[in-house]
Amino acid sequence: MKVTFLGTGTSQGVPVIGCNCEVCRSVDYRDKRLRVSVHLQVDDKSIIIDAGPDFRQQVLRERIKKLDALVFTHEHKDHTAGLDDIRAYNFSQNKDIPLFGEPRVLEQLQREFAYIFADYKYPGIPQVELHSVYNESFEVVGVPFIPIRVLHYKLPVFGYRIGDFTYITDANQISQEEKEKIKGSKVIVLNALRKEPHISHFSLQEAVDLLEELQPEKAYLTHISHLLGQHREVEPQLPDFIRLAYDGLQVEV
Repeated sequence: MKVTFLGTGTSQGVPVIGCNCEVCRSVDYRDKRLRVSVHLQVDDKSIIIDAGPDFRQQVLRERIKKLDALVFTHEHKDHTAGLDDIRAYNFSQNKDIPLFGEPRVLEQLQREFAYIFADYKYPGIPQVELHSVYNESFEVVGVPFIPIRVLHYKLPVFGYRIGDFTYITDANQISQEEKEKIKGSKVIVLNALRKEPHISHFSLQEAVDLLEELQPEKAYLTHISHLLGQHREVEPQLPDFIRLAYDGLQVEV
């Protein structure tokens, strides 16, 4: 499996509009962070987890020519706002795109993108198939997914384990029962918003502590805000097995 980080930023992205901090002024390409998303190439299957407002820019940058399925972690706009742009894949592939998410998430998509699901559809809108997922294993176009229930403050969110790869974003609490599903993963991706504690995201130290508990071979931090600091300064302070993800990073699992 090849994993490509389409975006590694928080809901505002980095740089932040109107901000003049050293991170937002940085010329290091690793400090330019679009909204968080990841592409999985599993054999001949192309799967994306979350489609935020930067979706079009991300798939063009990575030259992703095919989309077999789109999987959602939760319903916040920085994870769903790019849904309309999947219609380009409808046109090129001449088929509906399956969407996977919790019933609550799919219901919100139907409200926010009502025109996609209208009885009388305008020509050229996205064509999708809805697939509800629960806290039990399921398949995405033949690829096994194991949901990991985490809490984003009080909002239930799913992370996912696919083989030896676990991807968790927008979390600040994981129960011991759900941690058991993660253990044994060779690669774990975990959110680390900033150095200071936050109401709904792991801080840098909280993320490091959890990864040291889980002990993957390799770990990458994502959903990073400009408040974490510059990539070149933060990464050398991390344990050797933990790295900061950046947009465009590719990892083989």
